[in-house]
Amino acid sequence: MNQHAPPYPAPAPPGHGQALPALLSASCGTGSDQGGPSDSSFGFESFRDGLKAYLKPEDIGRIEAAYQFGADAHKGQTRSSGEPYISHPVAVARILSDWHLDPQALIAALLHDVTEDTAVTKAELQAAFGKVVADLVDGVSKLDRIEFQSQEEAQAENFRKMLLAMARDVRVILVKLADRLHNMRTLHAVRPQKQRRIARETLEIYAPIANRLGLNNLFRELQELAFRHLYPMRHRVLAKAIKSARGNRREVVSKITQTIKDRLPECGIEAEVQGREKHLYGIYRKMQEKSLSFTQVLDIYGFRVIVKDVPTCYHALGVLHALYKPVPGKFKDYIAIPKANGYQSLHTTLIGPYGTPVEVQIRTREMHHVAETGVASHWLYKDMDKGLSDLEHRTHKWLQSLLDLQSSSGDSAEFLEHVKVDLFPAEVYVFTPKGKILSLPRGATAVDFAYAVHTDIGNRCVACRINHELMPLRTDLKNGDQVEIITAAHSSPNPAWLGYVKSARARSKIRHFLKNAQKEESAGLGERLLSQALRPLGHLVGQISTYVWDKVLRDVGSKSRKDILTDIGLGKRMAALVARQIADEQDHQGASGPIMKPRSMTAIHIHGDEGMAVQLAKCCRPIPGDPIVGLIRKGQGLEVHLHDCPNITKGRNERDKWVDVEWEADSGRLYDVNIRVVVENRRGVLGRIASAIAESASDIQNVSMDEERGIYTSIYFTLQVANRIHLARLMRDIRHIPEVVRIYRARLGDEKSVD
Repeated sequence: MNQHAPPYPAPAPPGHGQALPALLSASCGTGSDQGGPSDSSFGFESFRDGLKAYLKPEDIGRIEAAYQFGADAHKGQTRSSGEPYISHPVAVARILSDWHLDPQALIAALLHDVTEDTAVTKAELQAAFGKVVADLVDGVSKLDRIEFQSQEEAQAENFRKMLLAMARDVRVILVKLADRLHNMRTLHAVRPQKQRRIARETLEIYAPIANRLGLNNLFRELQELAFRHLYPMRHRVLAKAIKSARGNRREVVSKITQTIKDRLPECGIEAEVQGREKHLYGIYRKMQEKSLSFTQVLDIYGFRVIVKDVPTCYHALGVLHALYKPVPGKFKDYIAIPKANGYQSLHTTLIGPYGTPVEVQIRTREMHHVAETGVASHWLYKDMDKGLSDLEHRTHKWLQSLLDLQSSSGDSAEFLEHVKVDLFPAEVYVFTPKGKILSLPRGATAVDFAYAVHTDIGNRCVACRINHELMPLRTDLKNGDQVEIITAAHSSPNPAWLGYVKSARARSKIRHFLKNAQKEESAGLGERLLSQALRPLGHLVGQISTYVWDKVLRDVGSKSRKDILTDIGLGKRMAALVARQIADEQDHQGASGPIMKPRSMTAIHIHGDEGMAVQLAKCCRPIPGDPIVGLIRKGQGLEVHLHDCPNITKGRNERDKWVDVEWEADSGRLYDVNIRVVVENRRGVLGRIASAIAESASDIQNVSMDEERGIYTSIYFTLQVANRIHLARLMRDIRHIPEVVRIYRARLGDEKSVD
């Protein structure tokens, strides 16, 4: 046994469920597993021989030791197909070796499942192969030893762990992507339900990550494999249709290829011309997005022109535009403005022979290397200094953004949601007033732009100028727009922004700000609720000793007094229970001040502008003067309703959620209220009602009408009034209008909503 072999028996086979036949031919150049089942080293010998081209003998020796360590750890374990489990880590390492990754990454690939599926610990790995390898393996491993409430929660937390490890070392995700690629190639060995789950996960997470890192070939292969397993029938039908179309279009493609190959040298351009068939999933997605049948998708073939330098790219573009007419609006210059993942090329669509659309990509050989291998080109092509530094900078910037999202996200599910938004980079390019280019998701608004510039700019933005014209903040940005953000010192994010922002950064920062604001407001409300609950017990919040607070904090498992008050304000803890616990401890310890005599519970006074911790219910819209009750909504705070609101009848029996509330004597603000006015259908009646409302010192927030039915119709208003007396005076003035048949206060359940 190897000296690194674990001194304990391997556990039962893990439920990974993938087989290892000869590896499928890889579009990313991984080749096939030449060892196969009959190879006693499960393909390791051929893998090791390939390493001699770029690694030193001592490095290969360490990799051999890692293989032996992994083989011993996985001894007795098999995959669902019956193949020895070690064949999978070898295949993963082989994929990484084609990217010329360093020995540490290859060792991590060979050992990436040992801590997850065997009894080997991270400490043992670190002792045998060093801290870097142990950290890489730990970053790839799932959190299987933690209890989760649902599969979705477990998945979200595992992604969070992996992506944060990736932010520290990008090799973590390269190992994980190679692992996922081999699992997808051998997915046929597992049950169909698991195939679909893994395929969907690949399509939603892993393929977009590969694209975000510029691993184009890997991205395409993951998409194709996921499509095959997620929609097997659609895949078969589309593959058959493309096979039939090849014969019909072969002559056209051959003619275009030869024409381009002949014309470029005539103009002094040395180029490599490649014809290619578009991937099945790309064609399928185009059919879905544009509601096309297969026969309507004409450009299933594309061409790639590879030249020596950037000026020749533009020269070749001119030659091709003279050869075939370009399609207006279908030209994209990713050389001048690279994609977020570092991809550079000129894209143009031409009308070829017989009216066939032809997509052509023009790039240099260096750009081609980056397009094929993305961030992995750091290891493959270390002489590409300039382009590589740009790519590394972009990758580092995105990885850093993951850490920013992590700090702003409340839980794993929210973090994963933000990452998913960030992984689909259909982009729009806009300019700052100083000419700097920013890349944003397509459909992004001025608010997204503000947060892309700086978090403080986003938090304080109030308006914007787009191309020097004042525009609403929710305006969608277009390529080439120049955007200027106008800020105000005391402005803050509006919750409505979450309804239209597109970027993960903006969404995360807005939520983070609102959560903190709600936490501050909820702590204030919680203190008032606790004070109300303590009064009948003969205590005041200010008289509770530090010793008692510390004892209560330990008992309930909270870190600070503010956390308890916030939980009370958000309805996560009941004020009465906390008050009883505090009172018992205080009475036992001895009061630090005079103990009050028990008296009746005092109502909480509200004025309606406390913020997110206190909300006036929209279903009944209470105003000062109305009899009201408060309802604690878990996670939302205090919701104030009319005492007879039909929306709260279901909770009448849950007395512990109700709070006595009263209006402040004079709040000095206006409140929204809904009214319904039934009128005769006569010309000018709406104008007369609006005039009466204005003369009563009220504002109209919203107005809508029923469709005309006979001689009467209903008009619904949302108005702003100071109190119930103000509303009564306003309704009296409207009732005096001759055309008004009836007027009353509208509530939830009326025929038409006024919101």
